[in-house]
Amino acid sequence: MAGLTTTITAAAAAKPHFILIPLMAQGHMIPMVDMACLLADGGALVTFITTPVNAARIRPSINRIQASSLPICFVELRFPSAEAGLPPGCENLDLLPDSKLNKPFVESLPLLRSQLELLVGDQIPIPDGIISDSKHAWASSMARKLCVPHIIFHGPSCFYLHSTLSIKRHKILDRIKDEFEPFVLPDLPQRIEMVRAQVERWVDSPTWEKLRDECYAAEEAADGIVINTFEELEPWCIEMYRKATGKKVWPIGPLSLYNREMESRARRGNEVPVLEAEKLQRWLDERDEGSVVFISFGSLARNPIAQLTEIGCGLEAAGVRFIWVVKEAEVESGTEAGKWMEEFSERSEREKKGIVVKGWAPQMVVLSHPAVGGFMTHCGWNSILEAICAGVPMATWPHFADQFLNERLVVEVLGIGVPVGAMVPVKPADAERKEAVVGREKVGRAVEKLMDGGEEGEGRRRRAREFGERGRRAMEEGGSSYENLKGVIEYACGHKNRRNGHLKI
Repeated sequence: MAGLTTTITAAAAAKPHFILIPLMAQGHMIPMVDMACLLADGGALVTFITTPVNAARIRPSINRIQASSLPICFVELRFPSAEAGLPPGCENLDLLPDSKLNKPFVESLPLLRSQLELLVGDQIPIPDGIISDSKHAWASSMARKLCVPHIIFHGPSCFYLHSTLSIKRHKILDRIKDEFEPFVLPDLPQRIEMVRAQVERWVDSPTWEKLRDECYAAEEAADGIVINTFEELEPWCIEMYRKATGKKVWPIGPLSLYNREMESRARRGNEVPVLEAEKLQRWLDERDEGSVVFISFGSLARNPIAQLTEIGCGLEAAGVRFIWVVKEAEVESGTEAGKWMEEFSERSEREKKGIVVKGWAPQMVVLSHPAVGGFMTHCGWNSILEAICAGVPMATWPHFADQFLNERLVVEVLGIGVPVGAMVPVKPADAERKEAVVGREKVGRAVEKLMDGGEEGEGRRRRAREFGERGRRAMEEGGSSYENLKGVIEYACGHKNRRNGHLKI
């Protein structure tokens, strides 16, 4: 760190300096790494806060960035696992053995502050802005102490942000007690129904009140908000969200498009690929255009054996080629799930129907291959954006958090998705919830509809391609996201000038 710090310190007088503080979860860290690169490409200096375990997990990205000479310094703070009562090494949400530890995990985050404050002004230059994930509420008071702007980073869609803010302001959940009572989302130009269970967040759960209020207060006090989306995807929603918050809102995505080269796409956010991208690409090269469906449910969702078998049987009934990513924890060797999956995988490969990938697959590489014609997804926002950028329509299967609202955006607003039919939220803690299992008939029908070659299916594919092209233009010079990123940097430059006495406050 010393060499990088010296370089950054020497240049700090001329460039705006941002400290980026991501939530320690893969779906939050990876886009913030892309944001760090974009800020650095745009002329800023960046200090990226991480921890030893998380740094090891994104080591390929760190090595690639350091080799490129981008002015980004990765600073590893000790994660306070012991103080939080967490097992050693549990420095990321997807490493927690039980989702009941989510609350202690989030409660431990303010303990990072004292370590960071000791470094700022010594090993880390005074920043001109702090960009933190919304769960790092403590970053707000640190920014005030340093007299620098605090900008919140939101990873979900603006549709989710606007909808949850409207639900809160209209106090809708205060009036609805049954978790499956339907209601109409407020403040939208079209009628969209949800149920309470699909919009409740972890921070709205009992015992989370203090953490929730701290996050709300930090967001109220923030100088601005950056979002991983683009103006052309959610134009009316972004405008309504700006009016509702009264803040500067900068959509600067799709952040994943920073990764232009095959290698950076293949290794994005991962240490060692389980299945080499080149091998997977060779398999896809032998398939017809648009004939393969890709199935992946993100880093946190867990499927029990009952659900795995329904997915497998649904795929076989649909008769399509597929690549299916399963987590190693779902199919541990020697378990019932492990034995079933081994037989299913061998049969699929023998019949040349599909490939089962255990652990991790290079999602951006797979989605961008011409042979992939559909994506069955958990509706995590990063995955949705990657599919949109590749022009691939989706079969939507939300599990929890922002995912049900993201599904409504994809299916009912954008018209580029087919719902699988999941109605019951399934958090990692209750993955065995029997009523949440989606049957093989629904799985098969959704896949068939997704891959349909008729007028309806072609309409989804055409719209997906159009949104993908708009996303690419947004990130190019002069595009909306390009200009918004410039706006973030210029905002920090303005603060830097005022701080240095060039402008009067």
